[in-house]
Amino acid sequence: MKLSDFDFDLPEDLIATRPAKPRSSARLLVATPDAMHDGHVTDLVDWLNPSDRLVLNDTKVLPARLTGKRGRDTAQGWQEAKIEVTLLEPQAEGGVWRALIKPLKKVKEGEEIRFSDDLSATLTAKEEGAAYVAFNLTGEDFDRALAEAGSMPLPPYIEAKRKADAQDKEDYQTVWARNLGAVAAPTASLHFDEPLLKRLIEKGVEFTHVTLHVGAGTFLPVKVDNVDEHKMHSEWGEVSEGAAIEINTTKQRGGRVIPVGTTALRLIESAAPQPGVIAPFLGDTDIFIKPGYEFRIADALMTNFHLPKSTLLMLVSALMGTERMREVYAHAVEDRYRFFSYGDASLLIP
Repeated sequence: MKLSDFDFDLPEDLIATRPAKPRSSARLLVATPDAMHDGHVTDLVDWLNPSDRLVLNDTKVLPARLTGKRGRDTAQGWQEAKIEVTLLEPQAEGGVWRALIKPLKKVKEGEEIRFSDDLSATLTAKEEGAAYVAFNLTGEDFDRALAEAGSMPLPPYIEAKRKADAQDKEDYQTVWARNLGAVAAPTASLHFDEPLLKRLIEKGVEFTHVTLHVGAGTFLPVKVDNVDEHKMHSEWGEVSEGAAIEINTTKQRGGRVIPVGTTALRLIESAAPQPGVIAPFLGDTDIFIKPGYEFRIADALMTNFHLPKSTLLMLVSALMGTERMREVYAHAVEDRYRFFSYGDASLLIP
């Protein structure tokens, strides 16, 4: 498989920079092997059965983008420089994070970057374009200070069009977010609001929560022409014993297990030791799902529309077939669906 097999032309004006309001009013393209149906996310109730189970990623996005100042006493006097820090992942040592710093060359090891009256960090090491910073706060004190000083780490294709603002702290978070640790949202889940959840519950649809902390690696481009040579980034996830029991029960009684988002799908497939069976899981996964993969747990998928030449487009092609996904995306472009994180949704039923 070549990277060019997963390319398509996308008009720039189809990239959404704000979500639909209300959330569930976004459009929904339902695709089966032989039909496509145009509707809205509110129509999801009509496509699900009482025996179905939606798997939801309950990760919570950190306001991981920080703007601060580095001060230095020089021969020319006191000099300050504006520094942008994007948190990537916490380290085992409390208060230490791996991060991206711009411009990295303007900060020396041992120097302090101040983000607010309460929050600051010291650069402890540089490594392969990234850095390690030690914050002055930990635990709940850090969470509170970060919530005040930080902004949402919007994807690069939105950030290029506008900066994150206060509204994004609500928009770029799912209504069921509870486990802090992601630096990107599980974006298919952003389409759900309380009225839609209520209607699904009344229909008899069941829910299972799992956690996958989405990392910045989700936005990394594939740089090899031969897809098989691509190395996936790893992300931390958990499928609890209770979640595994719920999913196994649904499989045993013949119901469909439908992850909401590629993150939930990758996690439950990582936790499946054999077809039709899932086990508790705790740790990192770097599963790479591409055409030829045989799905063990997921029976369908709700997801947004993805970047050309991305591993996420490869994932949905594995589920539906590469040629079928070309048809689905051609229809979405022609019918002017909105793309990427704040865009519209698809329900893919193989």
